[in-house]
Amino acid sequence: MSNSVMKPIRSMLYTGIRRITATHPPPRTEKEMHEVRFVVMGNMFCTELRIHRRYDLKGSSQGRITSKDEINENTTLKDLDLSYEFHMDKSWRESLFKQISLDCMFLESQCIIDYSLLLGVHFRAPEHLRGLLGSQDAGHSRSSSLENDGISSQVELLIPPKGLLLVTHEPGSINTVHIRGSTLRASSINNEEVDLLLPGIRRLRVQLGVNMPAQANRKLPHNEADSLGVDLFEVYDVVLYLGIIDILQEYNMKKKIEHACKSLQFDPMSISAVEPKLYSDRFIKFLNKVFPDQI
Repeated sequence: MSNSVMKPIRSMLYTGIRRITATHPPPRTEKEMHEVRFVVMGNMFCTELRIHRRYDLKGSSQGRITSKDEINENTTLKDLDLSYEFHMDKSWRESLFKQISLDCMFLESQCIIDYSLLLGVHFRAPEHLRGLLGSQDAGHSRSSSLENDGISSQVELLIPPKGLLLVTHEPGSINTVHIRGSTLRASSINNEEVDLLLPGIRRLRVQLGVNMPAQANRKLPHNEADSLGVDLFEVYDVVLYLGIIDILQEYNMKKKIEHACKSLQFDPMSISAVEPKLYSDRFIKFLNKVFPDQI
């Protein structure tokens, strides 16, 4: 990439794009004069908290679902597997999408497609988690009272106890600070820089893309709510880890041919291989649904 392109990127305090290092050893013989490169990408999930769900999100739909037989605790799921919306502090969301927009603008300028948002989710009450793993769906007894048209009904809801506490950051109180995330401020604490304080765990620095507290909402299937005539939701406290990965694929002739061929079989808007501007716009539009703005 040219210096004119990299200069504004280097000047940014934080970029959501995962850092990549490419290098090659010096040749030892004439036969080894050809160039060999190794590409190493930083591990997003080297975290203090356990990651319970992993998602690779592109914004496309064709082929973006995982077979139930292939799913286990460590499976990286795809777009159509995601049934949650994530709600976070309004200013944090604005910072996140500002950075995602800058990243996408940069990738588009380099004619890059096929990148993803890698999203890791830590649930604060994983013992209550109902998800794609069938073994975790059993044994839940939940009840609460709803007033609907003057009638009190027993409704099954999953709302685990809140376990996320934000406190004002104290210099020297945290040993581990991730290099890839700018620190965040919370409007609820006088717009101060904050740490995440969890019971039984040391303080965690809240940074953009790292240790981000949020709330995960999932609408219950209709067969569970039809008898009540109301929409029911599961609500979880979560901690998010996220960043943009797979940023090396150019929209070259091979990808243009792939787009042309797949467009004959599927909706052109549903496939991953589309031109960079369309890819970027679709990617951001999809993430706006995953992280909706709070009214």
